[in-house]
Amino acid sequence: SSYLDYSMSVIVARALPDVRDGLKPVHRRVLYGMNELGLGPARPYKKSARVVGEVLGKYHPHGDRAVYDTIVRMAQEFSMRYVLVDGQGDGDSPAAMRYTEVRLARISELLLNDLEKNTVDFAPNFDDTLKEPVVLPSTFPNLLVNGSSGIAVGMATNIPPHNLTEVADGIIALIKDPKLSIEKIMKIIKAPDFPTGGIIWGYDGVKEAYTTGRGKILLRARASIEVGKSDRESIIITELPYQVNKASLIETIANLVRDKKLEDISDIRDESDKDGLRVVIDLKRGAAANVILNKLYKHTQMQVTFGMIMLSLVNGVPRELKLNEMMEYFIEHRLKVIIRRTKFDLDAAEKRAHILEGYMIALDNIDAIVSLIKKSPDVPAAQEKLMKRFKLSEIQAKAILDMRLQRLTGLERKKIEEEYKELIKTIERLKRILASDKLRREILSDELKQLKEQFGDERRTEIVMNPKKMSDEDFIKEFIKEEDVVITISHNGYIKRTPVSGYRRQSRGGKGVIGATTREDDFIEHMFVASTHHNIMFFSDAGKCYMLKVHEIQEASRTAKGYSISNYVSKSKDEEITAIISVKDFSENLFVTMVTKLGVMKKTDLNNFSNTRRSGIIAINLRKDDKLIDSRITNGKQEILIGTRHGMAIRFNEKEIRSMGRSAAGVRAIKLGKSDEVVGLVAVKRSGASILVVTDKGYGKRSELGDYRITRRGGKGVITVKSSDKNGNMISIREVTDTDDLMIITNKGIMIRQHVEDIRVMGRNTQGVRLIKLDSGDTISAVASVVGEEVGEE
Repeated sequence: SSYLDYSMSVIVARALPDVRDGLKPVHRRVLYGMNELGLGPARPYKKSARVVGEVLGKYHPHGDRAVYDTIVRMAQEFSMRYVLVDGQGDGDSPAAMRYTEVRLARISELLLNDLEKNTVDFAPNFDDTLKEPVVLPSTFPNLLVNGSSGIAVGMATNIPPHNLTEVADGIIALIKDPKLSIEKIMKIIKAPDFPTGGIIWGYDGVKEAYTTGRGKILLRARASIEVGKSDRESIIITELPYQVNKASLIETIANLVRDKKLEDISDIRDESDKDGLRVVIDLKRGAAANVILNKLYKHTQMQVTFGMIMLSLVNGVPRELKLNEMMEYFIEHRLKVIIRRTKFDLDAAEKRAHILEGYMIALDNIDAIVSLIKKSPDVPAAQEKLMKRFKLSEIQAKAILDMRLQRLTGLERKKIEEEYKELIKTIERLKRILASDKLRREILSDELKQLKEQFGDERRTEIVMNPKKMSDEDFIKEFIKEEDVVITISHNGYIKRTPVSGYRRQSRGGKGVIGATTREDDFIEHMFVASTHHNIMFFSDAGKCYMLKVHEIQEASRTAKGYSISNYVSKSKDEEITAIISVKDFSENLFVTMVTKLGVMKKTDLNNFSNTRRSGIIAINLRKDDKLIDSRITNGKQEILIGTRHGMAIRFNEKEIRSMGRSAAGVRAIKLGKSDEVVGLVAVKRSGASILVVTDKGYGKRSELGDYRITRRGGKGVITVKSSDKNGNMISIREVTDTDDLMIITNKGIMIRQHVEDIRVMGRNTQGVRLIKLDSGDTISAVASVVGEEVGEE
């Protein structure tokens, strides 16, 4: 029983607003208390503590913090669409109440207008010593305009603020046509309008809330992309979603950058001032600003969900209301206020007219009245004689006795007559108002028009009715320029991407150009050509797979060292990347085929890797002392070639290997000689292709695919290049055609790009020809190929 009493008290007298004035009891008491203190908008400010004391002592027997927080919120322009309190010294974190000062805002007068004219009911305060209004007359629709939020027991309200101009126009339209459909109303009152601006992202939630009383809307920060002097882009945030704290947002972004969940952000600055909000997010060179902005929306409060619950008290009972119902209850309240105000004014006018009629009787018989008064022994006797002789009422007789002698002049008589005539007209007008609902509605419409002219303003929150739903892939396609790039990874784990057009072709045997600046103990170990729209799968020697988008790799110049791969994937320090695969998507029926240093091979469905994280997943279960060497994407029908360091190669059909799970260990692919090991894998997929092999001393050659007979997996294979002290050991084996380009990089960072067609086709059991002139002590560290004629010369 006690809990039910408490629940009803919270629901009715604390947490929920009244549908008529849109105020909770504490808000109503604050405004009424300030009005009683005479703190009008034209009066001097008073200390907030004075107002808190007034409200606590007379009307609101709760904590002073609750009252002060209410005053502060009503004065904050980022909390209220139209502030009700004019404050000095308040802010996001206001000072103590003894320092700040307040008075009523101009618009608050419209909430309190006509309060003295018996327009609303009054009830005893908490100790029955004073009266307080049950509801305010509320000339403007505060509930819709400023909204309200609160948590009661078993229910909550969350009504967003709206634009005053739109709400006034909507109510005027509903007054004109009470049967106006909610769809037509929504063409006038389009959506909530938040004090902090922002963007409403999609309209379905707004429509649902207006038609049912509940709905969810997406709110986005307003952000733009600017290009600085150094051609680096910055994201500029100028508006935040409603009730999002700027400092918390900046802290969240900083934490995401620190935890490497957001890449390519170099700095965050708060440049906000008295002119408005401005948060600057500086990006690294080459970063995709639109993609990063999309991630900010996804992972921070730059995009939030506002749950609209249009719940308010209707005759003391909580109800979820549609938009039109909320407006109808406001109209009903205002019409009742107009009736009560009119009755009050009519009563006052009739009383005044009655007195003026007595004055005019007295002026017509002034000599007789003066004589009668002079002959009377006292005032009561004079009053009784006046009432009896001139048929006056007690009120008229008393007014005549109280009349000053100056009213007897001719000028004063004329003023009395004119006032009486005007009063008669006023009485007739007031009676017409009371007799006509149409006239009352016209008055209400006129009041709303004046309200709109006085306080109306432009909409702040933009509405995007049907936003294009874009996945991360869609953003990449729309905002990232698609181009081929060279991905290089050094032995010490530095990675970068460079446009492939940055490397001009040279003739076979040339000296090359400086391709990367590395430390003396570092050299380029992997080189790969991929599209910026693709995913990159990194396979480590420990048998793990990592993945990220190609465009996420920081772009750098041809000669730059690059960036630590630990910025992109969470691999252990002793783990080395041994293979890189470019993947467009995971929807096709493809496989990841892998080979290890000891000649073990495994095939796994590609879609098993679709949810690969930066922290990595297991790709193959390695045996002791084995390492993952190479990986390729295959379609299940291709021919496989595996090359070894000592120049051997084996060719067999992919069907020889069945598909296995990610944690499987694989099967034997080639039988290795003593001290030999696998260096690469080819999955043949182009007709007319030849097999290119490169040695670590700069030699290479092409052989026809037919030179390699098809065997079963597990054999020793055949010679593919005759290794010697002159040409060195085999370092790479790959499939090429005449239209391809070959890219070679050395341990000292020298890179060369040349036409494959310049490398002649020769037999398997040969040493090959010189591909690059190496300096003393230099060796080849990585080989890649650019497929077809997809890129031009520099």
